[in-house]
Amino acid sequence: MSKEEYQKRLDKISEMFSSMVNHADVQSMHRCPYKNRFDQCTAKFGCRNQRKPPITGLAGKQARGRGTPEEGLLLCGGDDKIDYRTAWETEAAEGAFLDSEVSYGVGTVTHDGKKHPLAAGKTIFDYADELAVQVPTSCYRTGQCHECIVEIKEGMEALRPRNEAESFLRENYRLACQAVVKDADVDIEFLPVRRTPKILTRTHEKPLQIDPLVTRRENMVYYDDEVVDKYRGHIYGLAIDLGTTTVVIDLVDLETGESVHVSSFENPQRFGGSDIMHRISYDGEFGGELRWAVINALNHEIQEMAKQLGFVRQEIYEIVVVGNSTMRDIFFKLDVQSIGQKPYQSIIEHQYHAGERETTSLNEKTRRLGIRANPKARVYGLPLIGSHVGADVAADLVALDIASQKEVVMLVDVGTNTEVVVGHPERLIAASCPAGPAFEGGGIKYGMPGYDEAIESIRWIDDQVEYSTIGGVEPQGICGSGLIDLLAELRRNRQMTEMGVFGDRKTREIPIVPEYGITFSREDASNLAQAKAANYCGQFIVMRKFGINPADVSRLYLAGGFANYVDVRNAIEIGFLAPVDEDRIVKIGNAAVQGAKEVLLSRKKREAIERLVKGIEHVELETTSDFFEVFVEGCQFKPMPMEFV
Repeated sequence: MSKEEYQKRLDKISEMFSSMVNHADVQSMHRCPYKNRFDQCTAKFGCRNQRKPPITGLAGKQARGRGTPEEGLLLCGGDDKIDYRTAWETEAAEGAFLDSEVSYGVGTVTHDGKKHPLAAGKTIFDYADELAVQVPTSCYRTGQCHECIVEIKEGMEALRPRNEAESFLRENYRLACQAVVKDADVDIEFLPVRRTPKILTRTHEKPLQIDPLVTRRENMVYYDDEVVDKYRGHIYGLAIDLGTTTVVIDLVDLETGESVHVSSFENPQRFGGSDIMHRISYDGEFGGELRWAVINALNHEIQEMAKQLGFVRQEIYEIVVVGNSTMRDIFFKLDVQSIGQKPYQSIIEHQYHAGERETTSLNEKTRRLGIRANPKARVYGLPLIGSHVGADVAADLVALDIASQKEVVMLVDVGTNTEVVVGHPERLIAASCPAGPAFEGGGIKYGMPGYDEAIESIRWIDDQVEYSTIGGVEPQGICGSGLIDLLAELRRNRQMTEMGVFGDRKTREIPIVPEYGITFSREDASNLAQAKAANYCGQFIVMRKFGINPADVSRLYLAGGFANYVDVRNAIEIGFLAPVDEDRIVKIGNAAVQGAKEVLLSRKKREAIERLVKGIEHVELETTSDFFEVFVEGCQFKPMPMEFV
């Protein structure tokens, strides 16, 4: 054999081996080795992608022409986009220990009243296991997924300093899997970021003409006119209200229009700040962390819904997302820094005004956003109205069917950012009020979100405080609806002036529920006054701009979870709401998720809201000539004037 022929054969063999190595590398990234040709799982261990075969015999249908699937095997719900190489490369997390090495100190670790002895070398995640606390994770506690964020309420000094995996966290937030105890003689209390507050998921549903973009024709699934999949048994969509504080997800059957399942949870981005401006600042420093926090939470919910209801996530073909401008754009992997700077507009809004886009709505593939749905599923973000008035308000207007309104109406969507819209189909004016988190517990000594143990209503009867708590349990603090009641009762009983000064001017703090140590201070009143003033300014200035007084409003629609639980009379008496007759005030529940659902089910409604938002006038409150005077007036705990036009 000649030297040239030898080299030729050697090169060919080398090429074959190289191809085999590349193939193995691709397989390690793209297909689970335990997944057979029938998409069944052959593993003898548990996996989060395992699914029970549908009653319809889907596995048998999928296997036609490929032989007979094995009986008794679970289906694989994986999307063939999992990189298994990291599992082989992962080292043991810092702080790993053997049970025989455990030495307990005198300190304890506490969650929700449950305690456990403390030992150095164990992680907060270890104690979450001991206390049966659910903490999400998808990286098997290696610090890579950033899902297991916890708030250390007490005992931060007892933990080892943050490592590189936790460098994106601030203040008293840690990764449960990386927070290792160093001092077992100090008490620690922790709280997972993902908790379950009292979140309003109820909406005012109405009959709809179903005309979704995703349809079934015979045995094929279409997105508009594009074939995206074979029919697997269900055609689902998700309507998501991505709020600053809470997230609501509605799983919708796109063939029947029915809500199959609704879930909700606290927005896990809380570690980046409780308000929009702090989130924007945080995202500028630690780009991607806020987005991954909510994407991971969404994927967890999808996984739980699929497991509970017996479907595979590939049966989700479209997602409609609504939220304020910042929340929506973070979700879609966009830079939000421009929203935090004058004129406070999204880069999408800048592009729209520059003629570079025809709409401020967004449409993206789920795969690009990292959402675990059908690989060809789409995510639609409703259009923005202007500045901080975002897609959630557009969804509110869909739910209100604003085009059918004959008289002047006002929408107030109360939240960390309150949005106000006034008008009728021919003319609409909108504004955003940066109320901040005070009525959700931020900056209030005994304030708290709407969790169990929060006082949600207060009454003064014969100089005695009567109250009720969420869950009917012992109180730990006061949530927003309770704070509004408290302010109104203090004024009604002459224990506080309009300026927030207590009856005894020397008193800086008064007892509310003394047996549980719950008090209310002048500083609390000041913080609530400023938050209330933001709501006051939005309603006052937008009504004045439109040229009406409160008596001219035919309907005042209150949207959002907080507004649903507010005592309307008390809110009017302290100037939180415009003095519209109570019989004309309508609580419409979570209108944002209802609007998202209607857009998910109707291309006509989608087209209509795209047109409507382009004609809405946006008012920047702070540019109003007498804004400061109106704000100062709004800081007082008294009703808004009945006439100002």
